[in-house]
Amino acid sequence: MPRYLTMIRLDEQNPPAEEDGPEFAERMGALYEEITKAGVMLDTGGLAPTAESTRVTWSGGTLSSIDGPFTESKEVVGGYSIIQAKDKAEALEWARRFLQVHDEHWTITAEIREITEG
Repeated sequence: MPRYLTMIRLDEQNPPAEEDGPEFAERMGALYEEITKAGVMLDTGGLAPTAESTRVTWSGGTLSSIDGPFTESKEVVGGYSIIQAKDKAEALEWARRFLQVHDEHWTITAEIREITEG
């Protein structure tokens, strides 16, 4: 079965103004339990803010690095999951369900990409 990487993108410069209630954690927990029991979830996690990150670039035969935060970036990857699904349609359905767990004050994007083998 193919594996898919889902990257959760968010605007780090403009986080939601509202706090999430306890219902959010309950909904997320239920979804994680379901996707794990289904044997789909392989790994997931949130990422530290870009203020704690470093970018390393190889260009023109030279390495350079820059420490965050990366204020020029409107969207950053804030989390990820690696799932094993029968096809892209199933991977997209799980990503949709993940996004819909969030309250309306969130603006987040999920980018789903198949992991190529070999």
